[in-house]
Amino acid sequence: MRVLLVLLTLVMLVTGPAPATGEPAAALGLGFDLDAATIPELQHRMDRGRLTAVGLTVAYLGRIAAVDGKIHSVTALNRRAIAEAAASDARRRAGRTLGPLDGIPVLLKDNVDTREMPTTAGSRALARSRPAADAHLVDRLQRAGAVLLGKLNLSEWANFRSTRSTSGWSGVGGQTNNPHVLDRNPCGSSSGSGAAIAATLAQVAIGTETDGSIVCPSSANGIVGHKPTLGLVSRTGVVPISAQQDTAGPMTRSVVDSAITLSVLQGRDPADPATRAIPAGQPRDYAALLRPDALRGKRIGIWRLSGVDADVDRVVNDAVRTLRARGATVVDVDLPFQDEINENEFPALLTEFRRDLNAYLAARPGGPDTLAELIEFNRNDPIELSKFGQELFEASEAAPRPDDPVYLQRREIATTSAKRSIDETMAAHRLDAIMAPSNAPAWRTNYETGDTFSLGSSGPAAVAGYPNVTVPAGFAGPLPIGVSFFAGRWADGDVLALAAAFERATNAFRPPRFIPTIG
Repeated sequence: MRVLLVLLTLVMLVTGPAPATGEPAAALGLGFDLDAATIPELQHRMDRGRLTAVGLTVAYLGRIAAVDGKIHSVTALNRRAIAEAAASDARRRAGRTLGPLDGIPVLLKDNVDTREMPTTAGSRALARSRPAADAHLVDRLQRAGAVLLGKLNLSEWANFRSTRSTSGWSGVGGQTNNPHVLDRNPCGSSSGSGAAIAATLAQVAIGTETDGSIVCPSSANGIVGHKPTLGLVSRTGVVPISAQQDTAGPMTRSVVDSAITLSVLQGRDPADPATRAIPAGQPRDYAALLRPDALRGKRIGIWRLSGVDADVDRVVNDAVRTLRARGATVVDVDLPFQDEINENEFPALLTEFRRDLNAYLAARPGGPDTLAELIEFNRNDPIELSKFGQELFEASEAAPRPDDPVYLQRREIATTSAKRSIDETMAAHRLDAIMAPSNAPAWRTNYETGDTFSLGSSGPAAVAGYPNVTVPAGFAGPLPIGVSFFAGRWADGDVLALAAAFERATNAFRPPRFIPTIG
């Protein structure tokens, strides 16, 4: 935190007084609208000498100074960020840029290992220990020339600690707020990632998902989020819940930025067996697949989840009209096997969490070595249990072992049912993808009741390990509503292309206004 304050003070001295909270990012003095700028546009400006990586990094640091006091998304800043940006500028002057992410500021969810910045998963138990190495995905970002700007708050332990948790709260970072309406929840667990990108605190954030933790905060904060196919992005150095479902992915204000970032993140890692399955023919440049007419001639299944929220129903109906107007054929579908997924996923995750977290902790120096030690730490800490309990920790500690036949059967049923729910629906209706509402509008943050989810569509793709892209689609008053495009294994390029064409047709992204509350 001391580094955060010092860096922000230096930025204020360089840039002058910060703009008033809620003022558009264009007011930072760059001469263009940073809210709407895409990575290709920024690279074009840098190539022509109208922008530098240092100038862009300083602008984002200034934006953090201006805005983050309202949303509390950033937990740490990289003391080397400006030096990394200066190195990018030097490469550009020498004609040796490393690709489209060179010089682009990126924020990381605080469950992604970094040696130079704290990695806590939001827990005070990890505040004094440091990972021995950067996460594999961090190494890929650095090799691509990205400027690592800092770390972001999350729902503590990726929202796998309590049955009554409140998304966006952690013992380390406190409560992250939704920038559209500050007393509304940012969803989770990539809460800080969603809020920070909506508020234009970086160009890209990295989130992680087990089930909904990229999709929900992206939708709730009105941005694009891509949960990749399981195995496309290495999980080495990411604090785990379950190797059967975990993945990291990009969260951005535009589909093209997510596509560019995914191209950097993806790749085989000897330490993560899931990455060995990446097909030889998997696209290497997802941005090259994005076409304005990508929806024309496609068959899109519509999983409406209707009757729960009138605003969601309205936005879905509008989205269907957009799909038809852009030349797609739409087919209403109901995904089967939802009961089988829901009944088996959670018990399986309890076993997998203890197995995978214990393995992560054992390899990390200077902190608790087991889930049991974390449970005991929380019982003795004055902050950790102040908002909600640790029922999931305790249930996981008591869950069946990984070789238990009941556990193995539950995992098999959950994963197979999720795959069948998508694969069989797409085959039966000859679909190119399925579209569904990502989530209902953000609820009011309330520690007495915890999160109040009313609907979500992330489950089938999350449990199957299939790709899912959420994109802004509309609003309920000032609160964003997104729709998701998902399809079969390794179809990341397909769903990104469909989402980009939809984004182009709707232009639904809207910068937040930092409204204190609504009725």
